[in-house]
Amino acid sequence: QVQLVESGGGSVQAGGSLRLSCAASGFTFSSIAMGWHRQAPGKQRELVAAITRGGSTNIADSVKGRFTISRDNAKNTVYLQMDSLKPEDTAVYYCAAGPNWLSYVSWGQGTQVTVSS
Repeated sequence: QVQLVESGGGSVQAGGSLRLSCAASGFTFSSIAMGWHRQAPGKQRELVAAITRGGSTNIADSVKGRFTISRDNAKNTVYLQMDSLKPEDTAVYYCAAGPNWLSYVSWGQGTQVTVSS
């Protein structure tokens, strides 16, 4: 079955960096769009970054210039490089897979990112 397993979350001070990884299995990874979403306490889940099967990326304005999404089809893994982290980036980050960058059908369990000031 489809499995998405995130790793790389943790606690960091403002200005620091983290790299999240999402290992995928159970489907043809190279043919699927992948996205990173986040949900902060009391807020709705939001799309942070997405990458199409062709490698095109879409980045939310709130993280543009600080976050980068990439994929390694040979490793069935998608990454989220997060630099210049801010306290408002604190959230649970979820990896997701879907037919296109706006639609997701499978989700990981989430990984916590905490940024302190």
